Amino acid sequence: MAKRLQRASTCFAPLLLAAAALAGCGGHPRRASAQPSLPRALAQRLAAQSDDVAARLDARDECGALAAARSLQQETIGAINAHSVPGALQEPLSSAAARVVARIRCTPNVSPAPHAEPLDGEGDRGHDHGHAKKEHGGKHGDEGGDNG
Repeated sequence: MAKRLQRASTCFAPLLLAAAALAGCGGHPRRASAQPSLPRALAQRLAAQSDDVAARLDARDECGALAAARSLQQETIGAINAHSVPGALQEPLSSAAARVVARIRCTPNVSPAPHAEPLDGEGDRGHDHGHAKKEHGGKHGDEGGDNG
């Protein structure tokens, strides 16, 4: 149940980002001039990317959603750096994009290895050297030990 709520809250974050992006587009002419607004094309791109994140989450593709959210965040940062986002919207927009990325958890499906080996191979090398020493040690020990 908690996971379902987390998924639902994560789904709402992209929608809120899209709403914030579209907030300045359209509306009453007098009111629109008083409010900062995003260029329509930018707002549409951000909304489409936000919808993509939400669709991937709905499909339970968390890793795909995370990649899409990171792309959305980069698009947002790029638009801010290009001065396409009015100052009053920069912080809310970048914060919303960062929250979307932070809320998505990607856990890739990795099948366990049939036989786990040490990553550096030290286990095998140490094991082989131990056998080699015993074999050589027995031969050398017999030669030198009996003569003494």
